[in-house]
Amino acid sequence: MQTQRHLLTSPAPGTTRELHSLHFGPQNGARKAVIQSALHADEPPGLLVGFHLRRKLAELEAQGHLRAEIVLIPVANPIGMAQRLLGRTLGRFELASGENFNRNYADLSVSAWQKLRPQIDSGGEPSVLQVRAALRAACAELSAESELKSLRKILLGLAVDADLLLDLHCDNEALLHLYTATPLWPQVEPLARLLGAELSLLSSDSGGAPFDESCTMVWVKLNELWCAHTGKPALWHLPCVGLTVELRGEAEVSHALASQDAQAIVAYLTQQGFIEGAPVSLPQLLREPRPLEGCMPIHTPSGGVLVHALPLGSFVRAGACIAEVIDPLSAALHQLLSPVDGLLFARESARTVQAGVSVAKISGSEAVRTGNLLSA
Repeated sequence: MQTQRHLLTSPAPGTTRELHSLHFGPQNGARKAVIQSALHADEPPGLLVGFHLRRKLAELEAQGHLRAEIVLIPVANPIGMAQRLLGRTLGRFELASGENFNRNYADLSVSAWQKLRPQIDSGGEPSVLQVRAALRAACAELSAESELKSLRKILLGLAVDADLLLDLHCDNEALLHLYTATPLWPQVEPLARLLGAELSLLSSDSGGAPFDESCTMVWVKLNELWCAHTGKPALWHLPCVGLTVELRGEAEVSHALASQDAQAIVAYLTQQGFIEGAPVSLPQLLREPRPLEGCMPIHTPSGGVLVHALPLGSFVRAGACIAEVIDPLSAALHQLLSPVDGLLFARESARTVQAGVSVAKISGSEAVRTGNLLSA
């Protein structure tokens, strides 16, 4: 294993943070997988999964079983890890700017395309390796003028040339579920089976430029530029498979669960050829994927005490009561109803809420939403 330390831009004199990446296996540029934990720094399950993955990967490396470079980023957000207010970590948004740490990643397609144009205009068809070199060069030109921009640039630089990207997150309280791009589902399905994911949400563009889509959908945009410029069919078949794994709820942190999840990831890496090993037996898929456009957040119109009415995993009908919000002063009780038939897969962990917040998520089977599909 090799450890690389990446300095972030110093936000103030005397203050410097760094990101660590752990590199296992042959670094020959043939194949590469990147796994990162806690881009939202207040989501701890991925941190413990990373701990177990580190041990498993070190053992496999010592045994000579790694066929590709596997990069583990055990703490993907040192900025958020240091943000504490009244004793509580606040790692979803950068306090300095208010920006979500998992939004607004750069679209490298135009810059990379311009670097490839001389070869294309002379009749060449750039290989995947040549495109990846152009993407790395485009990433190197990004601004790092702030600490947050430098973090985004470093993370993108580590993953934009990867064959596989796993971004480990969690929700407040939730079933284990996945987010990925619709055309990537065939490659992602084995991981959904191995993890025992109870829901997979698919979309061609979820909006907001989250990290995983910036690494995967750049190939879609490059293909669009290629087709428009040459009049030929798409040249590159989505060489990067990227997804977000939501490891249940933020309080579901145990060695038993983390070891189980880490072993499932190792089995997937083996199934995909990154690790040498016997063929992996795939469990049954628990549930067919659903469109992210059918995921419905349930917002409360008033503040008060939140009382959930149904357990996670419940199938609900449109109009069913999902939760109640009670105003202890007026004694008013507001029932929150599901707008669609669907699966109750995530909900708010706090039991006091303010008006306007989302308190639950229902996954319907019909695509009914447009625009930005992810929560803030």
